[in-house]
Amino acid sequence: MCMVIFAPIFAICAFATCGGYYGHLQVKVDCADRKQSNLSINIDFGYPFRLHQVHFKVPLCEVKRDEVIFLDGDFSTAAQFFVTVGVLAFLYSLLATIVYVFYQNKYLKNNRGPLVDFFVTAIFSLMWLVSSCCWAKTISDIKTAINPTQVLLLISACRAQENRCAATDEPLWSRLNTSAVFGFVNVVLWSGNIWFVFKETGWYKTGQRYPTRSASGKHSSEMRQRLYSESSFDQPEESFGPFRQNSFSQSKGDFSKQLQRQASINQSQASFSLPQTSLGKTIIYEKENNVASQGPRIFINDM
Repeated sequence: MCMVIFAPIFAICAFATCGGYYGHLQVKVDCADRKQSNLSINIDFGYPFRLHQVHFKVPLCEVKRDEVIFLDGDFSTAAQFFVTVGVLAFLYSLLATIVYVFYQNKYLKNNRGPLVDFFVTAIFSLMWLVSSCCWAKTISDIKTAINPTQVLLLISACRAQENRCAATDEPLWSRLNTSAVFGFVNVVLWSGNIWFVFKETGWYKTGQRYPTRSASGKHSSEMRQRLYSESSFDQPEESFGPFRQNSFSQSKGDFSKQLQRQASINQSQASFSLPQTSLGKTIIYEKENNVASQGPRIFINDM
């Protein structure tokens, strides 16, 4: 996945350019009497950009003493939020890389790993978007607060027209601008990675296993089925006429044979009949041992 390769790198670049920023502003106050002039007033600031805690000393041209000036603004909330998102994204990227490489089977088991990865990736995409937008606005506010013209207005001696004040060294903003650019690059990277993580979930695999047919596909299949049925019914009868005649003649011959067989069976049943018998009077038979047996006399009429 693209997150495995690029996400840790861009996360490091984002929070490193913001958290490691250091700015320097130098101004000079040239009093009219040149007794209390200070030509090198250094103002240093950096992460987490609590400018209201940054102070410096400037001379009061009217009297022989210095005054302490504090800058305006506290921009630590947006800066710390941006750095926190970058650190967490970097740690999660490393964890995901280890899981992808060494625990791929456990990652895909029961579809829990892809689902967790999908939701976490979506959350980080949203966090990167919010933090990058806030940080870009904060950079603009920091530039306004550290503007040499704005800083010189805080100095009492510089508000007098007879004194001369100017900035001799201004801070470089390229590093902070780069951090904002890396923030939006991470937004694009993590948002695009949502699709690759979604392809590993069961939602995408279920949709691929049971794809839905489009309307055009259904229409084309219905047209093919209709053309096939019309072509099968429009075939000429001559192509299968002999077959029909042969089958009809065969069935007709079988039926006639069955009728002849049934007629012969009826004739044989009609011609065969048992002889008629009747009981007559009792006849006494005598044998040589003078033992007489009695029984019914049977008359048989021959057919």
